Amino acid sequence: MLGEDELEALFDDFEHAAFRLETLPRYTVASETERLNRYMSGAPLKIEPGTREWLEFMEAEIRSGKRWHKVHILRSPISDYLRFECEWGYAVSSQYGQEILILDEAERPRPAGVPDEDFWLFDEDSAVRLHYGTEGHFLGAELVDKADVPRYRGYRDAVVQAAEPFETWWARHPEYKRENWLGSRP
Repeated sequence: MLGEDELEALFDDFEHAAFRLETLPRYTVASETERLNRYMSGAPLKIEPGTREWLEFMEAEIRSGKRWHKVHILRSPISDYLRFECEWGYAVSSQYGQEILILDEAERPRPAGVPDEDFWLFDEDSAVRLHYGTEGHFLGAELVDKADVPRYRGYRDAVVQAAEPFETWWARHPEYKRENWLGSRP
């Protein structure tokens, strides 16, 4: 498993592109608990200093010519957590320049061979497999053997081709926007 410093170094050292594949319906991140509770209660969006720092770091990287992009494979109807991630995560980070694509398996099939596995791909030569436990608890990351990196490039290419821009998918699904469902909850 990679140590935290080793994983952070990959974000500092990539030169051209960082790609992320997400496949889980929920990620349990301690720093998101309060934000998720605020979202579910109808409170207004507030971007915390640590989140703003990350977004500004990513934005500066993008302005310098680096590409940050991701695909989230999900299935409608989506969970409350994914509503939160879309509305307070993706909608915000896309304003900072991150390219986000959605592959909704209720609407489009997952490309053959693409695993149910999260990973980062840095440039074209380093892949990091991410391990999660039940309920989306992060367990650790491992560097993929160099001989297997072409397979991860193939996964990336396949899901990017099959997915659609987040903004397009989100606009087609107003039922997931908090304003359209929060008041109807018991």
